[in-house]
Amino acid sequence: MLQGHQTWIFESKPVIIASAAVGGPFEAKGNLADDFDVLHDDIWLGQDSYEQAESKFLEQACETAIKKAGLKKEDVQFFLCGDLINQIIPSSFTARTLAIPYLGLYGACSTSIEGLAIASLIVDNKFGNNVLVGASSHNAASEKQYRYPTEYGAQKPPTAQWTVTGAGAAVVAQQGEGPRVAAATIGRVIDMGLSDPFNMGAAMAPAAVDTFEAHFRDMQIDPSYYDLITTGDLGKIGHRIAGDLLSKHGINLPGEKWTDCGMLMYKAEQPVMAGASGCACVATTTFGHFMNRLRKRELRRILVIATGALLSPMSYQQKETIPCIATAVAIEM
Repeated sequence: MLQGHQTWIFESKPVIIASAAVGGPFEAKGNLADDFDVLHDDIWLGQDSYEQAESKFLEQACETAIKKAGLKKEDVQFFLCGDLINQIIPSSFTARTLAIPYLGLYGACSTSIEGLAIASLIVDNKFGNNVLVGASSHNAASEKQYRYPTEYGAQKPPTAQWTVTGAGAAVVAQQGEGPRVAAATIGRVIDMGLSDPFNMGAAMAPAAVDTFEAHFRDMQIDPSYYDLITTGDLGKIGHRIAGDLLSKHGINLPGEKWTDCGMLMYKAEQPVMAGASGCACVATTTFGHFMNRLRKRELRRILVIATGALLSPMSYQQKETIPCIATAVAIEM
């Protein structure tokens, strides 16, 4: 049901019965390596292009999640997925392979949590028994599309972020064991006039704060209700800006309860500038790391506020500013 202005409450609390995370060689050297189901030592995966390789990462994540759920592809009613590549072709080509009824999504780096919210709505209203959610990104493919091909060797400022190579997937079901999706807050598009594609964290931070405040206003609860609140991929700079904005609004969160997926992914010695980004950042951190912590009972309730920058190469070339979105999902064990 709808609560407040923009929050869905899922009365049946759909279950995440299985999830999977697949990563590349750079992710294998990061902080969360132990939370990936599969790690590859090659970003090409034997394919002819980075985009084809991204599809393979996504296929493997989806097939692993379905297998871990003890299901067959025929047991899944719908597949919700998206990525960063033009016309979300890795997702659509993966849907071609899976042959599951498909809804393509685009929320930039927030896509996996957007998908989790919609999948939970479908399951909660009994329009599907098992719904597969996924998202992917590929560092080299994203660099080629949004910035400069890696072969060019372009210098990057400290505000830039490193796109995660990998994919995350989860199966949301009416029944079973696992973390449950309790609520979702659908964000508004926020544009504060920033236009620098090398500073996504600053552009997305206001959207994260807007959805944060909407969630607690609609739910009529205090941030202390959650054991952990994480933003999507704001990175170090965007996360600090979001914290400063919340402080100005009278909300001060302790560091141990307030984190960011883009800050968790890689180690300090890895050259990722301000941190991680990409659809796979939130997808693998949530469907890998956070799901594992919930299942181990290290966490009971978390709020994931995934952020996305809704620009394109064309909009940037036309001197447009960067509109941003944030979608929040509350998950509890």
